[in-house]
Amino acid sequence: MPSLRCGHQNLLPQLLSAGGRFALRRHGCSYGGHGPVRKKMNPALAARCRADDRLLTEPLSQPDFFNVKELFSLKDLFNARVHLGHKKGCRHRFMEPYIFGCRLDQDIIDLDQTMDHLQLALNFTAHIAYRKGIILFVSRNRQFCHLIESTARECGEYAHTRYWQGGLLTNAPIQFGSGVRLPDLLIFLSSLNNVFEPHVAIRDAAKMNIPTVGVVDTNCNPCLITYPIPGNDDSPTAMELYCKLFKMTIIHAKDYRKQREVFHELQSKPAPSCRGASAPPRGPADGR
Repeated sequence: MPSLRCGHQNLLPQLLSAGGRFALRRHGCSYGGHGPVRKKMNPALAARCRADDRLLTEPLSQPDFFNVKELFSLKDLFNARVHLGHKKGCRHRFMEPYIFGCRLDQDIIDLDQTMDHLQLALNFTAHIAYRKGIILFVSRNRQFCHLIESTARECGEYAHTRYWQGGLLTNAPIQFGSGVRLPDLLIFLSSLNNVFEPHVAIRDAAKMNIPTVGVVDTNCNPCLITYPIPGNDDSPTAMELYCKLFKMTIIHAKDYRKQREVFHELQSKPAPSCRGASAPPRGPADGR
């Protein structure tokens, strides 16, 4: 394995995650036969690279950097009927750890676990939005198509609420060309195509290593979903709560990214020189 001669101690994790040659070009290195070789970098470009690194790594310093746990409470989930599951006979065996009990032959979801999983899902969604990732809302429930599409439009993302064509993710380069970018995150507000079959996009996203966030009811299979959220996916009040939380999270993360970009841009500008100081330009209010 070639040795690293760039002088960056934290460069190896970036090489393993983002690809070696891309990270080397970013840090001003070229890959030779005996390893990466350092090139002279413009000081302004080096400062810009350091600012970009700080911009991306700053949210990773805290477990809940965007304070998503303050967006909702246990009472909000209860009032939205998130705890109501399906009949006991429709229960999926992989959902049993998330079930609190059964009342009148209807499964009751443990809202304490729902809170923890929802916070993890919102936190991950905020990080994707902060890094300018593409987020796709997916659902086949016709009752909530307009709500989901409106939510995606208001937060500047995308939605797919119609029939999912096979190979839309796995065969995208052939169907749409090599320049098409796949989404960085799929959010399933309903993880079933119908009462019995899971959504095809869940399987395709798992094949393409695309992370997924999904609301899973007691009759769903949460195994292939990266961040499952145990909860009711049939109640209008619950669906409105999910859409509101995801919209607030994405908008907040994007706004914070814009603020940090402006702040780092102002910091990178050189301070004005005091040599030969002259009077400031006069405007129309000065009478000239």
